[in-house]
Parts: sequence; structure tokens; C-alpha cells
Amino acid sequence: MLRDKEKKLIRELWERLIPVAEDIGSDALLRMLVTFPGTKTYFSHLDIRPRSAHLRSHGKKIVLAIAEGAKDISQLTVTLAPLQILHAYQLRITPSNFKLFSHCMLVALACFLGEDFTPVTHAAMDKYLSAFAAVLAEKYR
Repeated sequence: MLRDKEKKLIRELWERLIPVAEDIGSDALLRMLVTFPGTKTYFSHLDIRPRSAHLRSHGKKIVLAIAEGAKDISQLTVTLAPLQILHAYQLRITPSNFKLFSHCMLVALACFLGEDFTPVTHAAMDKYLSAFAAVLAEKYR
């Protein structure tokens, strides 16, 4: 699905984004919660107002998980195994929400990266986030 050049691009991009994980993650998460209000049901126990500590903390966890998966995309299923179980069996997140979040993450990345979010970067990141969402949804089958 991803060429070696795209894998390298994705890996380098996420390494670069780790220092701003809270900002990007909370932005993407907030975009999802505002654009798709039904997703708020999974966060009723958290303060999900813009810039809240909960939103920033959870956003950072998400970005760090995405960055960790990008280190070796060929091992994504292994890397995400604990998150698959958590989201499928404990949190019972509707799998379609992973796709919704992926789209919101693409928008957040485009806003943050500006001109660095080239068409090539966009295409590679879209493929990666789609794979990430698909792997998280595997336990639902």
C-alpha cells in the first residue's frame, strides 16, 4: 500500500511532530467532536472544551500512538494490538469513528504544516491514517 519513499516521509514527519503532539492531537480531536457531535458520547467523562487539560492529554496520546506506528508501518498490527483490544472490547468505540478522526487529523496536519503539507505528503498521510484506522477496526470483525 505504501512505497518505501512514502514510509520514510511518514516516519520523518511524525518524528518532527512529536514535540507538538498535544497541539496537533487536541486540534484534531476537537475538530472531530465539533464536526461529528455523536462522537462526544465517548468522552462524556472528560472536559473536552478547547485547550482543556483532558483534551490536550488525550490528543497527545493519540499522536504518540500514530507516531509509534509510523516507526515501522509493516508491524502496525503488532504495534496497535493493545489499542485494538482497548477500543473494541473496553471502550467499544464505533469503528467508523476511526475514519472520521483520520479525516480530522488530515485537516489539523494541513493547518499546522502549511506549505509543507504537499500533495505528496497529503496522499501518503491519507494512506497511512487509513491503514491505522483499519488496523484499529480489525477486532470488530
